[in-house]
Amino acid sequence: MSLAVVHTRAKLGINAPLVSVEVHLSNGLPSMHMVGLPETAVKESKDRVRSAIINSHFDFPARRITVNLAPADLPKEGSRFDIAIAIAILAASGQVPADQLEDFEFIGELALSGEVRGVDAVLPAALRCAERGKTLLIGHSNAAEASLVDNLTILPAKHLLEISAHLHQRQLLTEWSRSNAAAPPSGTSADSDIQATQLNEVIGQHHAKRALEIAASGGHNLLFYGPPGTGKTMLASRLPGILPILTNQQALEVAALYSVAGKGLRPSVWSRPFRAPHHTASAAALVGGGSSPRPGEISLAHEGVLFLDELPEFSRKVLEVLREPMESGEIMISRIAAQICFPANFQLIAAMNPCPCGFLGSSRCRCTPDQINRYRSKISGPLLDRIDLQVQVTKIDNKQLLNQSEKPQGESDRDIHQRISDARERQIERQGKINSQLSSQELRTICRLNTEQQALMDSAINRFALSTRGFYRVLRVARSIADLENRHEVKTADYQEALSYRITSDTKETS
Repeated sequence: MSLAVVHTRAKLGINAPLVSVEVHLSNGLPSMHMVGLPETAVKESKDRVRSAIINSHFDFPARRITVNLAPADLPKEGSRFDIAIAIAILAASGQVPADQLEDFEFIGELALSGEVRGVDAVLPAALRCAERGKTLLIGHSNAAEASLVDNLTILPAKHLLEISAHLHQRQLLTEWSRSNAAAPPSGTSADSDIQATQLNEVIGQHHAKRALEIAASGGHNLLFYGPPGTGKTMLASRLPGILPILTNQQALEVAALYSVAGKGLRPSVWSRPFRAPHHTASAAALVGGGSSPRPGEISLAHEGVLFLDELPEFSRKVLEVLREPMESGEIMISRIAAQICFPANFQLIAAMNPCPCGFLGSSRCRCTPDQINRYRSKISGPLLDRIDLQVQVTKIDNKQLLNQSEKPQGESDRDIHQRISDARERQIERQGKINSQLSSQELRTICRLNTEQQALMDSAINRFALSTRGFYRVLRVARSIADLENRHEVKTADYQEALSYRITSDTKETS
């Protein structure tokens, strides 16, 4: 047989389109030609595959070899096609049986010795392979990642000879067992993550802790502002410990993004991601990009937390790119070759000082009004309007600071985590989504204002110049406060508390 077809998968964002590797052997001078929009790394596979075949004691055909990667209009990149090309050449030359190739999809890189190496973006390929009901043959190092997918047969291999022996039915590859894969934590909380950083280790700051709990329950954006050393960063870093664990679907989405980004399998698949880029990060680092677009920090924080410490230190242009994904939950990256959409449903937590030195209002502050205005102007009004809760974190009282009690004060993260998980379950049962994702139309039904509440909100809109977006964000926060208390109706006090977190951003300049 001089023609063989082997199936594999390309990488296109978080998608994995099917690619058919067609190899034809014909008469002519010995050569190997590759067509189908292969990029440099794919073209170089000719040399890797040739050496791997020879060093695995197969015969490399001394004929004209044409390799077509179909569909021809889909750009191909990376070394993920090596195994498929090698098997197709061996099948076309009659060195491995071709009758079973239709049942498999092959993904992996070959070393010159014939050893199989892992590649990135395996999880999206595994998902698509399972949909087709095929068996996935990959490198051993990629097996744990692919095993997150249900109803998928995975055959990990370490060498090209093992793949050949399996196809010849001489020595079958051992199917990867799901017992080796990451399993969801028992109970309702990710115990290992919660034990690592306890919220009650933060001294005082009860108002800020309350705001953090409200933000966690409804997935709301949150800004902490106050002097340095008051616990803003520490509070933000405690948020993952009280957030509910990811559902199976969410865990797969997050794992797929990390796989495409080349970061492999996360240590704790079921915990929510927490990303904290440095303030020198570029816009491309945050939203993603490159000639072959990869997800940025906002996509790696999908279904989790994006923490921006020292918010005004970020470039204003960098901060402005957050505005669209904060509303839509996704980011569209356009390049000449492709337009790729990455999910970016993140929860923004930010921290900032009230002025460049951080000690506004004290004798230590030497900042001029012009310096303070320039510092704060880096955060635009539209961006600030998208932050639901803006909370002042004040200096800790001396008595609290000097308290030498060994036991942490307040509730444990386990109790807070359970209360937040219960609140989110109520939201999912009621509306099929968390409160931060409610549309204005849905809010008119779920947060119907009575006469007293209408008067309160009317006064707040006029007094604090609330925008339409700000008005609806207050309603969402009030709904989360009621859910935390397990109340079906939103009380006037809930709207008052929600407003107290919103209006501080307008009054802090005079504090």
